[in-house]
Amino acid sequence: MSRNIFDHLLGNDSLFTNKEVLHHGFIPGNLPHRENEIESLVHNLVEALQGQIPSNMILYGQPGLGKTAVTRHVCKQLLQRGATLGRTIHTVEVNCCSVDTKYRVLAQLANELSDDSRKQVPFTGWPTDKVLERLKENMESLGGVHIFVLDEIDHLVKRHGDDILYPLTSLNYELRNSRCCVIGITNDLNFTEMLDARIASRLGSEDVAFSPYNSKQIEDILMQRARAGVREGVLEEGVIKLCSALAAQEHGDARRALDLLRVAVQKADVAGEEIVSTEHVRIAQNQLQFDQMTPVISGLPFHQKLVLYSILLNESNGLTNISTGEVYSVYQLTCQNASTTPLVSRSIGNVINNLDSLGLVTSKTTSLGRYGRSNRINTCIPKNINAISIMGESDEAMKPVINATYRLQSRL
Repeated sequence: MSRNIFDHLLGNDSLFTNKEVLHHGFIPGNLPHRENEIESLVHNLVEALQGQIPSNMILYGQPGLGKTAVTRHVCKQLLQRGATLGRTIHTVEVNCCSVDTKYRVLAQLANELSDDSRKQVPFTGWPTDKVLERLKENMESLGGVHIFVLDEIDHLVKRHGDDILYPLTSLNYELRNSRCCVIGITNDLNFTEMLDARIASRLGSEDVAFSPYNSKQIEDILMQRARAGVREGVLEEGVIKLCSALAAQEHGDARRALDLLRVAVQKADVAGEEIVSTEHVRIAQNQLQFDQMTPVISGLPFHQKLVLYSILLNESNGLTNISTGEVYSVYQLTCQNASTTPLVSRSIGNVINNLDSLGLVTSKTTSLGRYGRSNRINTCIPKNINAISIMGESDEAMKPVINATYRLQSRL
């Protein structure tokens, strides 16, 4: 019988005892350094246990600050306490990055509140008003208080506007046997600027801002996870401190620290070493920063490379919060140097949205009142990654674009 290619790994002693606890999605029973934020949610959502309507909330903060973890932790405790008190409470979480249209958000909310296949909303095909009516029917049928958590809510509003938020924040005016609370989670500190004033006032009744973790706080979080997920005595002194310090430099992102620790232990594990050293952390840092970003940049379609180069060129000219028009002006020059026909201006917005979804740029829509809306575009590529060099090495057609001279106009 031939030897299976996995056999030589199955018998090895791993440095991990429970690798799952070092992943982002794991929710521990204790969330250190988020006591104040937890208390804010608890003081609001306790109304559901008393049969009242909790206020709508917006949770703000950079990625990796525990917004989703805190919300899930509090909602889990709320459901447990509600069950002991005989209170009817339902929580539904929707990630607006993956469920990113008004129809699909309403459909998921409605379907999560019904086990009856006859009351399920199809993936597509219904008028949005009918989907909203089915959601209200399912809520009324169950009764009680419904907590709707819209994670990455800014992603939905940037792409499709705030139309969905008005009916959701108006449900309590139409329901008789049930009540509703909406919790929006956003990475954009200027999120309410995207919203109509009426919606902003209804949705932001209770705001909770999550401050970045400092290095010592991240160290506490890593120590807790390491005790649960890594064999005792295998982490060299200084490993957790280094992971914490590197993550604290990047906006206090605890997820980044978990990634660094997990990949560092994995590198030592694969190498068959018994001790995880700070050198493994450095290797993990290089892998996380370089290996993920480089293939994404090098694999971009040609016109997406031209748009990204145009944004980088504007930034090298001292501009920040660049408008789509400023990007397009430089993009036309790059097309001339590449001897290619530029895309029409309205297509550039879609290209920028795609770069945003890949994590190469941030594109935030701001309201200009009666003058409409404007995009504020900035790159978010780490400084130690030379995106222009990567594009030039991966695509010969980019070389005349990069080598050309540009006369750019600064903003007045």
